[in-house]
Amino acid sequence: MKRNQAGFTLIELIIVIVILGILAVTAAPKFLDFGSDARKSVLQGVKGSLESASSLVYGKAIIAGKQSAATETLTDPAISIAYGYPAATEDDLKAAAELTDFVFGTAAAGAIRIAADAAGLNTGDTANENCYVQYAQSTGPAVKPVITILSDGC
Repeated sequence: MKRNQAGFTLIELIIVIVILGILAVTAAPKFLDFGSDARKSVLQGVKGSLESASSLVYGKAIIAGKQSAATETLTDPAISIAYGYPAATEDDLKAAAELTDFVFGTAAAGAIRIAADAAGLNTGDTANENCYVQYAQSTGPAVKPVITILSDGC
């Protein structure tokens, strides 16, 4: 009695599926850029942190009666403020928004740039990759700081 094989065995099908799975896992990151989306999301998070911290510091400045001075200092923690909002310096923003794992660079006077990693800013502290958040401090009483995201190079 001769037996004809009419298809693939279950073992052969499982081996093919496993091989295809391994190829998909190794090849997918090369075709899909998840890094760019992650960097843009981090910048959105930094912007939200800066907005929240600015509001909290402004509330503390109002309580202390220091919201209308061009330069003042709040205590506990010590934060330099401009019209009640955090000044655009690395130390002040780190203290206000707890942004310790980020790269800071200078922008125009009264502004600072914050990148998710060193690729966002070059050694000259100017935009290199165009992937950063810029914080421009308050310019007058009751004027909020301007926080913008540039994510063209993410």
